[in-house]
Amino acid sequence: MSNRSHPDKPRVALLFSTDTALGPERLYEYYKARFHIEFIFRDAKQFTGLSDCQSRQQDALDFHFNVSLAALNLAKLEQMQSQQQSTYDAQPISFSMATYKRQTFNQHCLERFIARLDLDPTLIKSHPNYPSLLQYGVLAP
Repeated sequence: MSNRSHPDKPRVALLFSTDTALGPERLYEYYKARFHIEFIFRDAKQFTGLSDCQSRQQDALDFHFNVSLAALNLAKLEQMQSQQQSTYDAQPISFSMATYKRQTFNQHCLERFIARLDLDPTLIKSHPNYPSLLQYGVLAP
């Protein structure tokens, strides 16, 4: 592995497993995947109500967990599609549920203002500052 802050110094990570037949490459892949899985559960708990179900019935819990994770996946898919359309370079696509939530709220709020104030939506949405209003308050634009 390379050290990004000091490229001349090697970066070392000691990984252990109780499975002695597991190869080092596979162990490293599992370790990397673990963080992705943790981010999925963190976002599902914080933003899509994964831990908010009060039912004790197995069917209701299964439905609740599936809907929560599906909502997260749909949000991730929508944001990734919009990032692919807006950027043509080969940058890695990043996802933040907090950013997605803020952008969606900003869009909804602006559409409410446009409707309540009887403004022309095409005039407002074609204004050069409209995209910056959608990005207001996001963590990473």
